[in-house]
Amino acid sequence: MAKDTHISKAIAIAFVVLTISAIAGLITMIILYKAQISAMNPTPPPTVPSTTTVLPPTMRLPRSVIPESYEVFLRFPFYTKILEVVNVTSPNQTTNFSGNTTIHFQCVQRTSTIYIHSMELEVSEAKVFNRNTDGEIQVSSMSSHEDHSEFLVIELNEALESGGNYSLSLVFVGELYHNFDGAYISSYTEGVPSHEGDKSADRNVFPCFDEPEMKAVFNVTIIHRRQTTALANAPVDKIQLIDDWKYTRFHSTPKMSTYLFAFAVSEFEATASSYEPVVIKTYARPEAVAAGHTKYAAEITGKILSFYENLFEIKYMQQKLDQIALPDLSPAAMENWGLITYQEGALLYEEGASSSLQKESIATIIAHELAHQWFGNLVTMKWWNQLFLKEGFATYISCFAVDHVEPSFNMKDSFFASELQAAFEVDSLTSSHPLVPPEEDIQRTYDIISLYDIITYSKVELNMVHFITYCSMYLRDLSYANGDQNDLWHYMQKGADANNRQVDVAKFMDSWTKQIGYPVITINTTSGEISQKHFLFNDSSQSRFVQKGPLPKEVLSSRSVVLLSETLSINGDWLLANVNCTGYYRVNYNPENWEALLTQLETNRSLIPLMNRMQLIDDAFNLARAKIVNVTLALNVTRFLYNETDFHPWDSAMRNFQYIYLMFDRTEVYGPMQVRFLKTFLPCDIQNNNLKKYYRNSAVKLSLSADVLTEPGEESVHVLQMFGLWMKDNTNIIHPNLRHWIYCEAVASGGKEEWDFAWSQYQSTNDTSEKYHLRHALSCTKKIWLLNRYLGYTLDPEKIQQVDAAEIVSSISKSVAGQVLAWNFIRAHWDYLSHGGPAVLIHAVTSRFSTQFELQELERFAADYHLGSAERVVQQAIEQTRVNIQWVSEHKDVLLQWFERETAS
Repeated sequence: MAKDTHISKAIAIAFVVLTISAIAGLITMIILYKAQISAMNPTPPPTVPSTTTVLPPTMRLPRSVIPESYEVFLRFPFYTKILEVVNVTSPNQTTNFSGNTTIHFQCVQRTSTIYIHSMELEVSEAKVFNRNTDGEIQVSSMSSHEDHSEFLVIELNEALESGGNYSLSLVFVGELYHNFDGAYISSYTEGVPSHEGDKSADRNVFPCFDEPEMKAVFNVTIIHRRQTTALANAPVDKIQLIDDWKYTRFHSTPKMSTYLFAFAVSEFEATASSYEPVVIKTYARPEAVAAGHTKYAAEITGKILSFYENLFEIKYMQQKLDQIALPDLSPAAMENWGLITYQEGALLYEEGASSSLQKESIATIIAHELAHQWFGNLVTMKWWNQLFLKEGFATYISCFAVDHVEPSFNMKDSFFASELQAAFEVDSLTSSHPLVPPEEDIQRTYDIISLYDIITYSKVELNMVHFITYCSMYLRDLSYANGDQNDLWHYMQKGADANNRQVDVAKFMDSWTKQIGYPVITINTTSGEISQKHFLFNDSSQSRFVQKGPLPKEVLSSRSVVLLSETLSINGDWLLANVNCTGYYRVNYNPENWEALLTQLETNRSLIPLMNRMQLIDDAFNLARAKIVNVTLALNVTRFLYNETDFHPWDSAMRNFQYIYLMFDRTEVYGPMQVRFLKTFLPCDIQNNNLKKYYRNSAVKLSLSADVLTEPGEESVHVLQMFGLWMKDNTNIIHPNLRHWIYCEAVASGGKEEWDFAWSQYQSTNDTSEKYHLRHALSCTKKIWLLNRYLGYTLDPEKIQQVDAAEIVSSISKSVAGQVLAWNFIRAHWDYLSHGGPAVLIHAVTSRFSTQFELQELERFAADYHLGSAERVVQQAIEQTRVNIQWVSEHKDVLLQWFERETAS
């Protein structure tokens, strides 16, 4: 049953990973049990038969009963040490698990039916007791509805009375799976990772009221091998040793939602942090801890926790905070209360080997997960359609936390460049979704998973920091409860009133959260007119978008503030709106003002704030994509970059040039466009580090895709020399900040020998940063047969962890030849690949689609395949492809002329 876990003379640690409620964020458990406890196994009554004949009336749990607490006992006869004499064929080794749970609840509406979530569990017993009378209430039937609602429906012989206190006891059996559809086993050996993964829901491990509003207290007992350590949301209460087993009971958790439930058992070790009175420990593989890879995370966690405590004026609510790095996990991290789980690459940092980008990423992810301890854990959204209340705020607030502990990272500027601009792009399609969709539209598991996208995480306004005090009131007043956006607007209204802002917050914010998209504000400095409309890449004449209420309105020029309802008068050469990009909208100007702004950028760019230098590039290119301005205007905006020394405007330009490159790299525009990219993005020597951090990493990422560096030259030779030295004597002198692109260029310029060397290094290293760079480099080869070999490897979990398969296929799709291979491969293996990030796959492989034939193939794919949570992203890809077809047809000749003129000078 579990042949991949048999490792001769090796040690494996098994991870059982449980996802949140019915969503994309994973809650990870590392659990290994055996043993039966007689006290937990009384003589069973006759088994209640299950049936699937009666359909429940709703996809949501009725509110007739409300849980108060759970007693959860789980038994997993699974070995942590896999020895020659104990393999998967042994009767002592099994992937089955069993357990029982007792749920104490209150009846608030008279009923004779109990609805509870259960998925892929064999529930063999059900008992209901009246806690007021100590009497048992007989169960008349029990039916399972996994295909429809994932409900277990328990019918009783007599009704539960409103106001009564009751208990429901259930006995169950389940299985640890080897894919991403349930509790999963993951194992690793020294030096050779292997992966089996699965994601599902709490309901896959024990029956529960698995909705965020159904908060309760959890009391957990874990039975595990004597040599292992158990972790859970709460601190350990008691440990009992019986033979080869530990019986670990934990203290009661705070009142919390089921999706935050987590536990773990492993032989991991920890680095402790000092932050009184909270005990902070960062767990990882023993060799990673010994090498100091947990040190950075341990150092900054307490500092970030302290920052949030001071910002919100609310202390962290638990006595301890454990963090654990797992070899395979999707997504990058999960905020389980008291036990936060991370991918290894999201938590482990190796000094001298990990890049600056990796360090920044780790700090950002930790800050995001710690923000959830308040936004999400302490106060939780009532239903998943309000997901932005935790994800959006955590994304935004984490920027300030990272800047507090690492000021040099300048995360607020990075947020606009990486997050907000990406949200703008998706929100420019009619197939986008409101930040808060109607509750009735979010019912099934894949509906919930589909909300975990760039809109939910990053559609924010950057001036929200003024309302932090009132957000703290929201957190205090709703502690251990649930809220929705109306609750938050109530407190933000208090902030607006206190600051004499004449705005109806609920009215204004509802127009932002309940409809798709955003406006483009057009300012004519000649006539003084100001207007707005819904911004869309395609024709917006049918748009139902209506923005009501005042938008942010600070303007940089001889005047500081204008109101959108007023006409405009200025006494300067130019005007700049949305100063520092505090508003979620784009700005267009009359041609004269655009020309004046471009002149200012070229003569003295310092008068234009950094955020707006990014914004002007991004607005101009996207206004051109929407055919609101001429594409040559957007291209001309980038001319000031020759003198730009900050990374972020370059990053904005590269992101936008990427779209033009993808649209025309298969046409005659490609030649002069390639030369222009070389002239623009590679102006300095390879060792020059004038531009911030990883500028060259990002610059070459675009230029490599255009085959720029494969031309013979000093820089390309230098790259190959460094890589060749590594191949020759195993000495890697390449700086960590440059490895991502140097590895890629070396593999792209080389052949089988370079590819095989990179693959051998990937197999032998345990460093997560190095693995990431090498995974990417292997996709850079221009040898079709090697790309096909690499694609085949993604289907073998002994070679490539399933959690990394989508990333690899996406990387391969970046080249023209690779895109064709990847698109065919995705369709041939959709069932397997869709478990590891279908949205990423679809976005990557269709980003170049711009022909009628590709549109027809994509439409056929949407019709023929079960898309699940990828349905929305496929519809977005179809819409974007239609836009691309028209845009390429209308702009090809203009762009060819512009690139030829620029390269001739």
